Amino acid sequence: MSEQAHATTGTYLRVAAILVMVTLIEVGVFYVPAFHTVLVPVLLVLSAFKFALVVMFYMHLKFDSRFFAFLFGGPLLLALAVVVSLLFIFYGALRLRTGV
Repeated sequence: MSEQAHATTGTYLRVAAILVMVTLIEVGVFYVPAFHTVLVPVLLVLSAFKFALVVMFYMHLKFDSRFFAFLFGGPLLLALAVVVSLLFIFYGALRLRTGV
């Protein structure tokens, strides 16, 4: 099991700058009326990108053993599947109740 060396301070500063830029894009997307039709998908993608950067660099999963990434990612994927399943269940129940 080969583990990489941790990132330098410069790498962490670059990642922080990218996170700031993505946050500014998120704020901009929210305030531009042309993006209101695709607001939720765009914000979800940008948030997922920021989440991945934070997990990889600031939680050091990029540089640690793959086992730790599995311990974090496995339950995360399970939780995501449960949330999506619940959303579909509630959406279906709402459609049945309203007759739409």
